[in-house]
Amino acid sequence: MKRRVFSHGVLAGLITSQTLSWGQTKPQLVIEVWKTATCGCCTSWVSHLKVKGFDVKTHNISDSEKSSLRRRLGLVDSFASCHTGLVGGYLIEGHVGAQDIKRLLDEKPKALGLAAPGMPVGSPGMDDPAYAGRQDKYAVLLVQRDGSSSIFKQYP
Repeated sequence: MKRRVFSHGVLAGLITSQTLSWGQTKPQLVIEVWKTATCGCCTSWVSHLKVKGFDVKTHNISDSEKSSLRRRLGLVDSFASCHTGLVGGYLIEGHVGAQDIKRLLDEKPKALGLAAPGMPVGSPGMDDPAYAGRQDKYAVLLVQRDGSSSIFKQYP
């Protein structure tokens, strides 16, 4: 597997290439995720990303280290959730779906990244059978570097 590093803004994004059976390469998105080792919903979110084509590199850290990481990256506490990711120069906070991350990377807006504050039931990683199909209404927010935000996608 070849690894190429591309620079985008303050944060670096990684893209790898996998060789397909007919000799062409298919880019695979790499996302780094900082989470707590024992969090089941974080593990489920990582699985969601892998199924949707992301190569995920995880870092298990404490809750206080996650808070410190968010502050260093410029994310205000009101957008916080249980895990933080970096992909393509963007921050991804919480249970943001792979389709929204891919849209962000396609559109390339000037922004800090995306956030799904809290832990909305029914979002990727929070869709365990224990919730019996429950789907909370929630928004994925496009977060700006100045702390402002706008709705990127509304669910359901």
